[in-house]
Amino acid sequence: MVKTDLLVIGGGPAGLAAAISAYDAGIRDIIVIDREEQPGGILKQCIHNGFGLHVFNEELSGPEYAWRFIEKANERNIDVRCETMAIDMTPDKVVTVVNVNDGQYKIKAKAIVLGMGCRERTRGALNIPGERPAGVYTAGAAQKFVNVEGYMPGKSVVILGSGDIGLIMARRMTLEGANVKMVCEVMPYSSGLKRNIVQCLDDFGIPLKLSTTVIRVHGTDRVKGVTIAKVDDNRNPIPGTEEYVECDTLLLSVGLIPENELAKSANIALDPITGGAIVNEYLETSVPGIFAAGNILHVHDLVDNVTAEATSAGYNAALYIKDNRPKSSTTLKTVRGDCVRYVVPQKVELPLSEDQNKKQRFYLRVDNIYKNVRLIVESDGKILYNIKKIAVAPGEMEHVDIPFKTLNELSSDIIFRIEKQEK
Repeated sequence: MVKTDLLVIGGGPAGLAAAISAYDAGIRDIIVIDREEQPGGILKQCIHNGFGLHVFNEELSGPEYAWRFIEKANERNIDVRCETMAIDMTPDKVVTVVNVNDGQYKIKAKAIVLGMGCRERTRGALNIPGERPAGVYTAGAAQKFVNVEGYMPGKSVVILGSGDIGLIMARRMTLEGANVKMVCEVMPYSSGLKRNIVQCLDDFGIPLKLSTTVIRVHGTDRVKGVTIAKVDDNRNPIPGTEEYVECDTLLLSVGLIPENELAKSANIALDPITGGAIVNEYLETSVPGIFAAGNILHVHDLVDNVTAEATSAGYNAALYIKDNRPKSSTTLKTVRGDCVRYVVPQKVELPLSEDQNKKQRFYLRVDNIYKNVRLIVESDGKILYNIKKIAVAPGEMEHVDIPFKTLNELSSDIIFRIEKQEK
C-alpha cells in the first residue's frame, strides 16, 4: 500500500490547482492521479479563448490555461500519475487505483481532494424515440473529434440543449463548414452564458428555439433528420407543433453530471440538486478529510471559478493534514430561499478563527430568469447582504462574499433569496 499526505483525484484544472495550493501551504507528499494520458482535463480540447480573465488577467485558450498549471505542478515536482484510474474509495481514505504498469494497488492518504469534474448526459438518459443511427453525439465528444482528432462529425447539424458546450460547438461546427440549422432548448431560457449566446449564435445567425425539444430521431444507418416540437410548462410536447428537420448530425448539450461514483462508495452525502457533495466552508464533505472542488461539486460557468474553489480546497486540505483548524462548535445551514435553486457550501461550521477581515464566498444559482431584483442574504432577522441586480438567470452563477466577522456573530441558518422589485 502506498501512503501519502494528500491524494488528489483528477488532473484537470481543479485537481492541479488544489495540489499546487496544498504544496504552497507546506504539504510536500502529494500524489495526483488522472485517468487520461496527459493532465489538463477537458481544457485540452477547448481551443476557444475566454479562459483566464480572472486568474491571469488575460484571455487564454483552454490548452494555454491548462499548461500554466501543468508547468506550476512540474516546477514543484508534484507526483502526477496519468493513465491511473481510481476505482474505489473508502471512508478511511483508502483509494484503490489501477494502471497498465503497476496493475491494481491501494493509496492510503491523510486527506483527499476530489477534482474529477463531470460527464455529459447522453441520449440514453433522454429516452428520445427512434433507431440508433450514427450521427448522435454529445457536444463534448464532437468537440474532441473536431479539435483533437481532426474529424468532422457531420455537415448538417441540429443541437439539442443550450449549455455552454453546445453553444460553443454551434460556432465551431459553423467555422468548420457545417450548416448548424438550430439550437433547441426545452426550457424557456438558455442554460448557457449570455456572452456565448451572442458570440456563438447571434453572430452567426443560428436560431435558438426555446421551449422546444427533439421528440424523434430518424434514420437507420445514419441520422437523416429529427422531429422537433414545442413543449408546455411541464416540458411535454404540444400536439400539432411537430416539425421535421433534415440533418445528418444531432449534438446533445443536455446537462452535466458530477463524477461522484467514488463519493458514493465512501458514503459521502450528496446534494440532490447539484449532484455534488454537501460541503462546509472548508469544502470538506461529510467524511472528514475528504474535500471536493470544481465541477464535481457543482457545475461552474468559468474555469477561473473552478481554480479559485480548488485553490481553497487544497489549502484547507493542508490545514486538515497539519491539524491546524479551529474546532467547530456551531453548524449553520445555508438555506435556499425564494427563487434560489442551490447554494454552495451547504453549511458553515463556526467559529472561523482566521483573519476576521477575510470573506467566505458562497455560490448560488437562481431557478429562472428574473429582472429588476435584489439578491438578499439574511440571518438572525438581519440583512447580511443586499444588492440590486438588473437581471439574474440560471445560466449565470452568482456569488456572495460575507466577512468572517459577520458569520461568527450568527446563531441561526443563513437564507439566500431573490426579492422581486416593484416595476
